[in-house]
Amino acid sequence: MKQDNYTLLKHKCPRKRSPMNSRSLIRIIIYLIVFVLIIAGINAAAIYSKAYSPNIHTPEQKPVYIFIPTGSEYEDVLQIIYQQNLIENKKSFEWAADKKKYASHILPGRYRIRENMSNNELINILRSGLQEPVNVTINNARTLEDLAQKISGQIESSPDELLQLLTDSGYIQEYGFDKLTVLGMFLPNTYEFWWNTSADGFFKRMNKEYNRFWNQERKGRAREINLTGNQVITLASIVVNETNKEDEYRRIAGVYINRLNQGIRLQADPTVKYALEDYERRRVLRKDTYSDSPYNTYLHYGLPPGPISLPTIKAIDAVLNYEKHRYVFFCAKDDFSGYHNFARTLEQHNKNARLYQKALNRRNILR
Repeated sequence: MKQDNYTLLKHKCPRKRSPMNSRSLIRIIIYLIVFVLIIAGINAAAIYSKAYSPNIHTPEQKPVYIFIPTGSEYEDVLQIIYQQNLIENKKSFEWAADKKKYASHILPGRYRIRENMSNNELINILRSGLQEPVNVTINNARTLEDLAQKISGQIESSPDELLQLLTDSGYIQEYGFDKLTVLGMFLPNTYEFWWNTSADGFFKRMNKEYNRFWNQERKGRAREINLTGNQVITLASIVVNETNKEDEYRRIAGVYINRLNQGIRLQADPTVKYALEDYERRRVLRKDTYSDSPYNTYLHYGLPPGPISLPTIKAIDAVLNYEKHRYVFFCAKDDFSGYHNFARTLEQHNKNARLYQKALNRRNILR
């Protein structure tokens, strides 16, 4: 009976755990927590490295530009970037692009890429459309085809897209131009554009620049000299092709204004060259002046139907503020300085012309 009671008490009283066993369990738990934290830290460091460590390297460590055309897809962008060898670790870049869902945020444009950019920086720029503008320079165009070709080399729009609008009578009529005068709407200068500007967007922007240029002061001055804005630009295009000396612009413009006011044909050599589509010839012969063209001012009175090139802004302002004098003739000086002799009478002009013709003959300049 005593043994049974002892046995019963033995079962009812639990044995105390060893203090050593409790400490071991706590130690194991701590080790597990530390291990998990280490793994998490390693993973976090890897993620941070993929997203924020420098991964973009540019040639010669200088900024470069990439151009993403309108309608591009994710694979197209990768090809553009990889072709320029900008990405050091392609897998990490594609991983970051996937995490930021760049494939569904492709925006066209011209983007500036800097040395040592991270994947995150580059993707943020691309997916938010933070492109840099381009400086579009307009000058020296003689025809609409020439203008379209030069502009297309600076923005995304193709020559065909630009030319289609430039020759669309209904489209350009809305802006007050026709096919013969629309060239004059594009004032020579340098303008900031987004590279992916459409042909329509380019046209609208240039029309705004044109209207801004023709302020009340210039409009008033044009009315005072009895010319429209298109006529001023047409005359300026002749002036700028007569001389490369800007200090002669106003005097030459005055000669042509005098001839217009007196009902004398302009007889401007640049209009003959334009009619013959031979812009580089240095000598206009008598037979050339019979060219059957509305641009030939030896045959036709008044101004030609449109500009023969894009005049400079200085030439336009020179026409608006022409020099008042009584000259009705001018001829290039025989010293080939680029300057001209001016005359009031045909007799004096013929003397000047003979001197210049002899100088051309001496140099064997026949065309």
